[in-house]
Amino acid sequence: MRNLWIFISRYNAFFFFIIFFTIGIVLTVKNNAYQHSIAINSTNQIVGDVYNNLNVVKKYINLGVANDSLAAENARLKTEIFAIKSVDTARDITVKDTSGTPNYTYLAARVIKNSITLRNNIITINKGRMDGITSGMPVISPVKGVVGYIRDVSEHLATIESLLHQKTYVSVSIKKNSAVGSLVWGERNFDYRKAYIKDIPNHFKVNLRDTVVTSNYSKFPAGIPVGAVSNTGIATGGNFMTLEINLFNDFSTLQYVYVIKDKFAKEQQELEAKIPDEQ
Repeated sequence: MRNLWIFISRYNAFFFFIIFFTIGIVLTVKNNAYQHSIAINSTNQIVGDVYNNLNVVKKYINLGVANDSLAAENARLKTEIFAIKSVDTARDITVKDTSGTPNYTYLAARVIKNSITLRNNIITINKGRMDGITSGMPVISPVKGVVGYIRDVSEHLATIESLLHQKTYVSVSIKKNSAVGSLVWGERNFDYRKAYIKDIPNHFKVNLRDTVVTSNYSKFPAGIPVGAVSNTGIATGGNFMTLEINLFNDFSTLQYVYVIKDKFAKEQQELEAKIPDEQ
């Protein structure tokens, strides 16, 4: 306290100047209309700038919540669009089950951990068993492209065996001629932008930039875009060819995914489990 008083007494002239200068400004602004209007306008401008900057900060802080909301809304719309597009080619009517609901529903989830540089890449999302997620469910990206399959599930989280995983196989087809093959990754290189299709019969004609989609034999809904053919000259021998494709999905920027729930997946698995092994 003593040091404070010594400091004030030593610089008392400066403090008196500040006090009288402030009083002078207040009296000038208060008693002169022009200076008063200038001060009011300047104050309003400063306050407005402060509030504007605060709103920008608030919007940035709430950006994650807004993105989560938009992802959930997009998942709902995708479910409705799928129900509309799923038509019987013979009668051109919407295909639904007996309750009138679509076979597939989409659940939006946020990516909280992702890798693209390993031989076997795993993705972690913020949805789990409490959200109805089970092992084996297929996962796609919000725009286009296969992401992988649900691997392990906890109450509130789940991991995805990424397409960028050596054990991930997806049944795909060439869109223009329906030639079916197996989509794999990591057999020739570990570029996160490329994958390969194996076991395409040689009698099918395939050109560069042909679109590749999920087939009717995959766990994914048929027709989901996967990539475009980038190399047809990979020699494998035999009656089948291997193709290189550029993936539509950019795994390096993946922030949200959609987990696909198939209403009849469990029933199909139980039915197929009854098939004798000797077949």
